[in-house]
Amino acid sequence: MTEHDERGTTMNGVDPGRLDDQQLMKELETIHRTRHDTLLYGSNDALRAHNHRMAQLEGEYLRRNPRRTVASGRTREGARDRAPGSPAPTAPPGVT
Repeated sequence: MTEHDERGTTMNGVDPGRLDDQQLMKELETIHRTRHDTLLYGSNDALRAHNHRMAQLEGEYLRRNPRRTVASGRTREGARDRAPGSPAPTAPPGVT
């Protein structure tokens, strides 16, 4: 399912490496928003395609942002430091 046509698309959409940063973020937002419904109501084939596309998009994001901001509360150590029952921290300011 990774055959490319002459425009750099696959059966699951445009190759993430061909997206600009804004397009990549839009694709990531969309796939994360649709994840829950795909898991609950999608066919096995739809879920496999969703998993594959999500991995492609997230992999490209990580490749482009190897030094992205990591909130301390989102690490194992940070989670251990939280008081029991307290919510996980939100993204740092400026990170969406």
